[in-house]
Amino acid sequence: MSADSKVSPHVNGQAFDASEAIDPSRALVPAVARVNEQRVARGFWPKIRKVATKIPFADDALSVWFCARDPETPTRAKALMMAGLAYFVLPTDAIPDVLAVVGFTDDAAVFAALMAVVGRNLRPRHKLAAKRLLKQIAQEE
Repeated sequence: MSADSKVSPHVNGQAFDASEAIDPSRALVPAVARVNEQRVARGFWPKIRKVATKIPFADDALSVWFCARDPETPTRAKALMMAGLAYFVLPTDAIPDVLAVVGFTDDAAVFAALMAVVGRNLRPRHKLAAKRLLKQIAQEE
């Protein structure tokens, strides 16, 4: 089954409404968590390499990715992190990313909320790994 498949009523629910609060409990539904993990596995690296030096929250995105991949991070926190990362890689979101700076404001808002909810799980090693990788990406450009 592909990550684009809608595998449960939790995924098939109402369309995204940017004016409503996101229900973080949906990210904890196992089928939704699996779909998010698949989307992130397929889309995170291509997108972050393309935009890492252009967005101010790239270090947060990378820190979250490293934390979500850490075996010591609690499963519930990982699920929420993958939901935030999946939103970042989705080609359709509340404000299209092709709109230059404005296009990433919704993604930045999602990461800000994510950091408030699960940021305590981020360790210095996750942040350091993110900074190192950002530096490497910048040197490759």
